[in-house]
Amino acid sequence: MSGRRLIVEADGGSRGNPGAAAYGAVVRAADTGEVLAEVAEAIGVTTNNVAEYRGVLAGLRAARQIDPDAVVEARLDSKLVVEQMSGRWKIKNQDLQPLALEVRRVFPPGRVTYTWVPRAQNAHADTLVNQALDGKPIGVASVVPPAPTSVEEGAAVDDHAGEVEPAEPTSPANRLAAWSPELGTPTTLLIVRHGQTALTAARRFSGGGVDGPELDEVGRGQAARAAELLAASGAIAVVASPMVRTRQTAEAVAARLGVSVRVDDDWRECHFGDWEGRTLAEITERYPEGVASWYGSTATAPPGGESLDDVARRVSVARDKLLARYPGQTVVVVTHSMPMRVLTRIALGAPPATLFRLLPAPGSVTEIQHYADGTIALPRFGQRP
Repeated sequence: MSGRRLIVEADGGSRGNPGAAAYGAVVRAADTGEVLAEVAEAIGVTTNNVAEYRGVLAGLRAARQIDPDAVVEARLDSKLVVEQMSGRWKIKNQDLQPLALEVRRVFPPGRVTYTWVPRAQNAHADTLVNQALDGKPIGVASVVPPAPTSVEEGAAVDDHAGEVEPAEPTSPANRLAAWSPELGTPTTLLIVRHGQTALTAARRFSGGGVDGPELDEVGRGQAARAAELLAASGAIAVVASPMVRTRQTAEAVAARLGVSVRVDDDWRECHFGDWEGRTLAEITERYPEGVASWYGSTATAPPGGESLDDVARRVSVARDKLLARYPGQTVVVVTHSMPMRVLTRIALGAPPATLFRLLPAPGSVTEIQHYADGTIALPRFGQRP
């Protein structure tokens, strides 16, 4: 155990509460004050408190990348987070409970202390938050590891040893998937898109504001094949969107696994509002400016619907709840195209425009692995059964 002392400065905020939100975090060496890592990311529409928790979570994960045996002081200007994480205040908000569990999992008990500081003393993290809100996120931690004192020490900390040229500094985003056994057992989410419906076949918008339609004959076959594909997955639970098509698909998978289906409203499809049931050509003809704005910004919502930022917020919360509830286990999530795209984009650290380039087929399976230190791996995307 190295016992290296690190300081995490973290912040989060939303423009509106809830509103467009982001977090920022800085990791420093406690003895010199040197900045070792920075991370900042926009997280869609959520509350200040959720953003604050996401900030400290990102900061601790970056600190763990630098030294998994470190002793950390987290300096925050959120009295709520400091008091709750110190155990002096209860966490009653259901959106914050799974995030708090994730924060506690990053380091063993007793290795992190929480200190409240005035906002003026947290200016670096606050600046990162505003940069992310202004469209200039860092995205993932840019970590500067301690300088090796010998060739052997350098080899020990270099996750990319043996490559022709030195790799970029270690971070959750650039770890090699082949090294994943060293990171422990991940929580694996097997994301299944529901089988085909009549609206799917007709390429009509079919959102989360309407319960139907049901699977058609092709869709029922896709659901059955997805169930066979996942039969040996070892999944211990199946969670589904409340839509008819997702529940039907989930029931086929759950029956094959011998488990029951749990419905979670946060996994529903994007609510397309007035665009519901129309083709893209029909929508473009009737709402040309709205469609252009929708493709240009994930903050734009269809008339009477929700934005893709809204979808990202609720799907991220649903994901975090599963990670907290099933650590180190495998869970099947039966959902829709947009939630699957959102989780894939987040896993890849890709820009928002990526959402419109990902096209998961009906009945397909995407696998996302979440490790305790924040590493995310994507072993497969859109596998057709």
